[in-house]
Amino acid sequence: EQVEKIRSQVGTDRVICGLSGGVDSAVAAALVHKAVGDQLVCVFVNHGLLRQDEAEQVERDYVAATGIRLVVVDAEKKFLDALAGVTDPETKRKIIGREFIRTFEEAQKALIEESKADNRQIRFLVQGTLYPDVVESGGGATAGIKSHHNVGGLPDDLDFELVEPLRTLFKDEVRAIGAELGLPHEIVQRQPFPGPGLGIRIIGEVTKERLDLLRKADAIARAELTAAGLDSDIWQCPVVLLADVRSVGVQGDGRSYGHPIVLRPVSSEDAMTADWSRLPYDVLAKISNRITNEVEGVNRVVLDVTSKPPGTIEWE
Repeated sequence: EQVEKIRSQVGTDRVICGLSGGVDSAVAAALVHKAVGDQLVCVFVNHGLLRQDEAEQVERDYVAATGIRLVVVDAEKKFLDALAGVTDPETKRKIIGREFIRTFEEAQKALIEESKADNRQIRFLVQGTLYPDVVESGGGATAGIKSHHNVGGLPDDLDFELVEPLRTLFKDEVRAIGAELGLPHEIVQRQPFPGPGLGIRIIGEVTKERLDLLRKADAIARAELTAAGLDSDIWQCPVVLLADVRSVGVQGDGRSYGHPIVLRPVSSEDAMTADWSRLPYDVLAKISNRITNEVEGVNRVVLDVTSKPPGTIEWE
């Protein structure tokens, strides 16, 4: 039904979609691709703030599974340069959002030029808006849809018509459709992840070294939660690096002076309210041991036991 709807909406025009690596944009793009094939082109901005292996999952596994044409923009240096010296969370979010829009626009311009050469217009923009997003923003057809972090607030002078194949669906339904479309399991079952990525999970300045450190710690936590069969019990588990804090520890034969890592496992139905997940102690012990042994620069792992409210799920 959705496929037919998309076909009649789009006709023979071209469609563009920003992929974030998340499940919503991935499923939305796959549905549109099923409807209009190579009229769709996807843009993936790799801002260098993703978790371990996520960029590869999009570039390799997702493309292999769907056959979608993907334009990858490697913008890590651009983002890190813009974030240099910035520690204020709100400023970080704004910079990441701004750079994302600029980078996406540049890729878009190139594609618009290319389409002109083929005498085909890019008229449509795919967004992975879900039903809860529409409710939250008091949406009519396209009224007041909050700027989606996939694409940021698109400028007014870009007259795209929106294609939103998921706007009547909830997250669990989107996952089911993704599985049915044969998308990679890692993408379909991926935990919610904020648009600004690891940039808001580093408390302090964002640098390449700090990102690499956090990526390793995050990968360990995720691997152990999966191994313990706990993925479906938690909504998400942000792993946070307190980059501006150091504490004394004993590692090997000497004293160490390293950073703490915070684990923030939460259970939630809808992210509006959340409670901290009561994870088994043996799993927490394993995560802590592995992180302090395998991630250089970290000598302490702490657990955040705050519900929401008062504490938000993300630290920044």
